[in-house]
Amino acid sequence: MTGTRERGDGRRRVMVTGYGAVTPLGHCVDETWTAMLAGRSGIDTVDTIDVTDLGVRIGGQVRGFAPGRYMPPRVSRRADPYAQYALAAALEACEHAGLVIDEEMAPRVAVIIGSGYGPVGSIYRAADILRDKGPRAISPFTQVTTAMDSAAGEISMRLGTQGPSRAQSTACASGADAVGAGMRMISHGEADVVLVGGADACVTTVDLAGSGNARALSRRNDDPTAACRPFDVHRDGFVMSEGAAVLVLESAEVAERRGATPLAELIGYGASSDAHHWTAPHPEGRGACLAVEAALRDAGTTGSEVDYVNAHGTGTQLNDATETAVLHKVLGDRVNRIPVSSTKSMTGHMIGAAGAVELVASIQVLSTGDVPPTINCDEPIDPDINFVPRQAQHHAGVRIALSNSFGFGGHNAALIVRAV
Repeated sequence: MTGTRERGDGRRRVMVTGYGAVTPLGHCVDETWTAMLAGRSGIDTVDTIDVTDLGVRIGGQVRGFAPGRYMPPRVSRRADPYAQYALAAALEACEHAGLVIDEEMAPRVAVIIGSGYGPVGSIYRAADILRDKGPRAISPFTQVTTAMDSAAGEISMRLGTQGPSRAQSTACASGADAVGAGMRMISHGEADVVLVGGADACVTTVDLAGSGNARALSRRNDDPTAACRPFDVHRDGFVMSEGAAVLVLESAEVAERRGATPLAELIGYGASSDAHHWTAPHPEGRGACLAVEAALRDAGTTGSEVDYVNAHGTGTQLNDATETAVLHKVLGDRVNRIPVSSTKSMTGHMIGAAGAVELVASIQVLSTGDVPPTINCDEPIDPDINFVPRQAQHHAGVRIALSNSFGFGGHNAALIVRAV
């Protein structure tokens, strides 16, 4: 640990000391990161539900996940897949951080899990049971397992945390906003350790149909791995995916006292609203600019010091064009000299989990200098920006990374991390 335990403004410094992930690319961070650097896509034809009548039949599924590796049957039977993924990621994160929560620490440990959709699979199943079998067939756990806070609750009960535990829901910005909320809790002394992240499991018939009818999803059903094309001229929509990521945040003082090795320092968070449209970003990117500018101010830095951007990069016509304009405005000519990549090109859009997974990837870039590619970016919409097309690149001296998350409803969030 280097430097002081406080920032120049008197707030406590916030360290990332561990993380875990469950994604369409793998069931842990190492598997996911290896696949990202290899440019491997986790998108395929959906086979867990009947997609015969759907216009969109592709998605990013978590395949081969075995709940029994992470939780007893009584938990897996009641927990929606999104909560199962979150719990698995939280257990990996704690193991990675060497974090054991004892009775003394427990009251100062919090949990914040973001989700855009929550336990939708359990909700849909409960409705089907009620219709087909009547009210007596409804499980007494239904009111718990169909709640948005069920992932946070499962993590808290499993690990014995006694600080605040709550859900965060801001559509596609949910995971990033959960990280930002946890950062604030530690900065202002409300908690010493916070497990933060996001989770979603919304590759369902209803959600594929709804987003497909909104014309937000790619329809490249015959070529799934080429479907998600962030910043490519021929992009035609995002790909619905599922997964989770959880990070351990600690005050610098607590991390030092525990002997934990920081992976990165979380130095900036900003959030805003477009106040414009439910599914389309503001045409001038006003809300996105506000969020990124707020994160830079919070970090005490400027766009000229950013070395890498993990873009929101969904592969939709409007988002990619708007985000490109925002990066030019906020970063100036710096954006033409640094790598900007979208890992959604490989994972698909994990909605509430996206921001957390992408922050993990950003920290991996800081640690290794290896930058994951934007696959399928064959004809970039802006040839002056290095979108890291098709293949990973190595960039030495990456010290500060920006991770963007922009969601339906005009929710925007930006996170900034610094190497330690």
